[in-house]
Amino acid sequence: MAALSGGHLAVDFASGSVPALIPYFTDKFNLSYALAAMLLLAATLSSSVVQPLFGLWSDRNEALWLIPGGVAIAACGVGLAAVSPAYPLVLLLVLAGGLGVAAFHPEGAKFAKYSSGRELAKGMSYFNVGGNAGYFCGAAVTGLLVHPFGLVGGLFAMVPVLVASLALTRVVPHLRFLRPNRDATRLVRGDDRRGAMAILGGVIALRSVAWFTLLAFVPLWVESNGHSKAAGGRLLDLMLFSGAVGTLLIGAVADRIGLRRTLVVTQALLMPLILVFVYVGGVAGALALVLVGMCVVGTFGVSMVLSQLYLPRHVGMASGLSIGLAMGVGGIAAVVLGAVADAVDLKTALTISAIAPAAGVVLCLLLPAPAPGARLTAEQVAPVG
Repeated sequence: MAALSGGHLAVDFASGSVPALIPYFTDKFNLSYALAAMLLLAATLSSSVVQPLFGLWSDRNEALWLIPGGVAIAACGVGLAAVSPAYPLVLLLVLAGGLGVAAFHPEGAKFAKYSSGRELAKGMSYFNVGGNAGYFCGAAVTGLLVHPFGLVGGLFAMVPVLVASLALTRVVPHLRFLRPNRDATRLVRGDDRRGAMAILGGVIALRSVAWFTLLAFVPLWVESNGHSKAAGGRLLDLMLFSGAVGTLLIGAVADRIGLRRTLVVTQALLMPLILVFVYVGGVAGALALVLVGMCVVGTFGVSMVLSQLYLPRHVGMASGLSIGLAMGVGGIAAVVLGAVADAVDLKTALTISAIAPAAGVVLCLLLPAPAPGARLTAEQVAPVG
């Protein structure tokens, strides 16, 4: 689990660097809100739309090489994008970096489940806290480096990610000693519930509309209110850091009060919290943004576990859908709301983004309970060798 969480930290470090680079790309290429959001969309689509395909590959074949390989591709894509001389080339390289993110997640999440034992939400939170901490650190470290060095600082930030990919090539072969006992899992896994997965995908997508809009525009919103880019970056870092903390807290809570109940409560809180950030601002707005990070990022592990329980025969595919394809909707929405910000203003776009998770509360209430047998417990994971 330490190796998997560490790999998750590294790959999401690269992913988290993109929002921190957006304000600097905006200045360098004189981008509109819509074109700035396109950068986030490029990263999101490549890391999300193809992720279920990597998940299907993971379910059918042993693909442990995707773990170090995905980290290396993500680092190269984002690092080279930071020093690219033309906006179209930046888009292409950010797309390439997103493919590395897509390659890592299904295989990493599958083995994280095998390592989680009975407390799936808590175990998956350990895996996800690496990714969430990496996203926070990527934004924070990249922001610190590009401030004095310019966009070349984004290239420097990817050096430790490449080092991590090399370290993973030595560590991940040990994961071959942890595999599911096929005979046992056939007896308890149950059938896939695609309808339930579709509802869960809707919940994740509506939550992601607000999240990716905030990722793209929090620094620009803060700057438009008379503060510096650095101040906007610090507020973004705070939101991401609170999400990493929330991952551990909410994962433990979900195992006690239930996965679906946790989703309902956190989803219902998002709309009022975002409106406080936009319309109240100040200390209250910053505190609201902290709670938004906890409610969104803290439930990534919860939604991933639910997806694996709804699709027990396709664990890799479930991971790809929950943290990939459904979240891609958020990236698309960020571009659409960027166009709204260009046509009207940024406050209107942020207000619209707050409505989406409120609609997701209705879908949360429709989520069925996972089938009693759709559970991979510690006894069904057999060490080999």
